[in-house]
Amino acid sequence: MTSQFLLRTPSPIGRIELTADDTALTSLAIEREGRLPHDGFPELPNAVLEAAAAQLREYFAGERHEFDIPVRLEGTPFQRAVWAEIQRLGWGEATSYGSIAAAVGRPSAARAIGGAVGANPIPIIVGCHRVLASDGRVTGYSGGEGVPTKLRLLGLEQIGFAA
Repeated sequence: MTSQFLLRTPSPIGRIELTADDTALTSLAIEREGRLPHDGFPELPNAVLEAAAAQLREYFAGERHEFDIPVRLEGTPFQRAVWAEIQRLGWGEATSYGSIAAAVGRPSAARAIGGAVGANPIPIIVGCHRVLASDGRVTGYSGGEGVPTKLRLLGLEQIGFAA
């Protein structure tokens, strides 16, 4: 594990595992098939993780629409550009892979955008669940149990989608 601090918290979509360094959140993982990436490691919380867990509880309770936790997104320049576009979305807003591709200057790279969205190390807080196909369909989700997890997050934020 590369981050120094670790905390797990329950949520309506399964346990969530948070990692951080001294100043920023570095990852968020949603339980998949009853497991988290660092289940074998003991928790070592810090103020960043405690604040993130509190804000996630408020989010799932419908009391928080914006996160103000510092995040450290490690990735390629292309990935970071995609994640920056996702961060521009607010609660209840959605976009498409094609719109993100156009925004980062790669209009024909919708598939590559999908890969970058799926590699987002801090889902929910960097709201990659808000990215839909150009026709509004839910095409995939790499967090938790996949599409069912994405559907719950979209429902929580009252984001409509095509069936």
